[in-house]
Parts: sequence; C-alpha cells; structure tokens
Amino acid sequence: MLKKEELQRYNRHIILPEFGLECQEKLKKAAVLVIGAGGLGCPILSYLCAAGVGRIGIVDGDTVEESNLQRQVLFSTEDVGKAKVEVAKEKLTKQNPFVVFETYHERLTNLNALSIVANYDIVVDGSDNFPTRYLVNDACVIQNKILVFGAIFKFDGQLSVFNYQGGPTYRCLFPEPPAAGEVPNCSDIGVLGVLPALVGSMMASETIKVITGIGEVLSGKLLAIDTLTMQQQLLRFQKHEPNGLIEELTDYQSFCGIKETVELKEKEINPAGLAQMMGKEEIQLIDVREPYEYEICHIGESKLIPLQQLPSRIQEIDPKKKTVVICHHGIRSASAIKYLEVEHAYSNLINLSGGIDAWAKTVDTAMERY
Repeated sequence: MLKKEELQRYNRHIILPEFGLECQEKLKKAAVLVIGAGGLGCPILSYLCAAGVGRIGIVDGDTVEESNLQRQVLFSTEDVGKAKVEVAKEKLTKQNPFVVFETYHERLTNLNALSIVANYDIVVDGSDNFPTRYLVNDACVIQNKILVFGAIFKFDGQLSVFNYQGGPTYRCLFPEPPAAGEVPNCSDIGVLGVLPALVGSMMASETIKVITGIGEVLSGKLLAIDTLTMQQQLLRFQKHEPNGLIEELTDYQSFCGIKETVELKEKEINPAGLAQMMGKEEIQLIDVREPYEYEICHIGESKLIPLQQLPSRIQEIDPKKKTVVICHHGIRSASAIKYLEVEHAYSNLINLSGGIDAWAKTVDTAMERY
C-alpha cells in the first residue's frame, strides 16, 4: 500500500488511465539492479528513483572524475574522487526518500555476479565494455532475470530488452564480441554529452514497462538512434537456442580477446617503471592523443603525433632509440605500436600501460586529471 505522501508524489502516474494505482504499486514492490553509475546509469537511476521503484541496487567500482561531469549529471565538481555509488545513493535518497538503495562499490565479476543479480527482479545494464555485457547477460540467463540493455557510441545509441518471457538474449543479437580494441570506449573516442540521457531515459522507460506490464516491450527488437540526424531504426532479431543455453559463467576477458591482446604485447611498461626509466636512460616519448588532450596534460618532453597523423610523420620517430608510446588509457598507443611494427618494422616500441590517466594517478599526482 502507498502512503498518503506517496499518493501525492506519484499523482501524475496514478491519474493516467493506462497506468493507475495498480501500476504504481507494482513499481513500489519491484527490485531493480543497475550496472554502472556512469553516463547511462545516471539518467536510469534518476528516473527509476523518481518513478518510485521500491528497491534499487547500484553496482560500480569507480570514483567520480572531472571528465565524467560532461554527461554524468548526478555528480558535481565537489564529488570528484568520491565513490560513484555512494554519491548517487546520497543524492537519489534526497530525491525520493521512499526508495531503498543498496550499493556495491565493486566491479561486477564472475565471483560476485550471480549472488548480486539473484537479489533483483530486473537488471539494467549501463556498462561500457563487452566483457561486462556478456557477463551480465549470462548471469541473467542463469538466474532467469530480465535484462534491459543500452549502449552509446559517439553520437549513436542502442537499446533492447533481453530474456523477457523466454525471448532472445544478448548473445542472440551478438553471438561473438568484436575484436579487442576494435570498438574504443568513450574515454578514447568521445561521446556527445546528451546521448546517455536520451538512451538512459529510454532504458528507464523500458524497465517501467516491464514492471507494470504496460505498452510493448523491446524484446526481439533493437532500437538504434542517430542523434546527428535524429533518425531511428527498429531492427528485429530472433532467439537462437544454442546462444541461450548458458549454464555457467566463463572468462569474459579472454572471450572478448582482451587477455590475448595483452599477451601479444611484447613490450609494456607501467607509469612507475617509466618514471624510473626517464631518470636513467635516454628515451623518446611519443604521444598519439589529440592536441587539445596534450594541452591539458602531458609527460615531460613528449612529442605529440596524433594517431591519424602517424603515417605521414613516421620520419619523426627514431627506429633505433627506445620509444614509449602514450595515449589516454593505453588503447590508441597499442594501436599505434601495432601499426608501426606491422607496416614499418619498428622493434623499439613500448606501450605505457594505462596511459596518461594511470600516470596522473600513480606518478604525477599534481597533474590535472581529465
């Protein structure tokens, strides 16, 4: 039963003929787990909280960074450095004191996924990487939980609902992950700030529809959105039984080719190792980020050669001198090394593990982070 204050709060829901008191009470009884409190997670959490979902779990192992503030609207400048899940819980509780929040300041892994997912009716996946998406899907299949999915890339968004009433799963739509490094994340490629709000609010809408039973759920359908043209496509797909028969969790890093990629790197150095090397050896530092990123922060006398300019500026990289290649998180620099080794037979290249971001956190703590 809803309290008097709740009846007033949710009045605009209750007076909807298609919704009414019954649907609002279903929301109050529901338990939803949100994976990620980032770009997608913020609007998902905000709207599920405002709508009156009774119990909401939040899984995220990250802390707030300044670069998050362009799109992660639950956080403010004063929150930088704090755990996202705790900041989100504090602010959302003020938004709606009738909602119970449960926080998990940890990454979802093979060890904790099943036990966490088991406590909720619906899982909403706002993660930003393929290993987590396959992990979440498989945990939901094993636990027979409905999964609301969304993804963003630059100016484009996708969303769907998986494992709904025996319907298709994420693996039915994406049986195999893309090659490691083929699809960069937003920290390396960028993302339009309003895109997560658009897709995240739609994911919240699908969650509410699943809980209440109103409307037509995006099961067996993928909605693709292009914000530059505002065109939308609705793609239909079917269930494939072999992809739905998941009985146990696996090694998702290896499945997505990430461990294999790391093992193939002949040379890699962490920030502490680079700091020691700089004090003892003559090396050249090549930064393959964009000029605006370099202006924000860079390491010593590093030379800026943006990744796209690499083919025309090969002559600036000495093939005989020990060279450390740098980017934001180590992804673009790995691509640069692969190109130089394969196409130009370089053998003197070392990748900075974790990139400038890891350097700023572990070596130069006074460096402005972004």
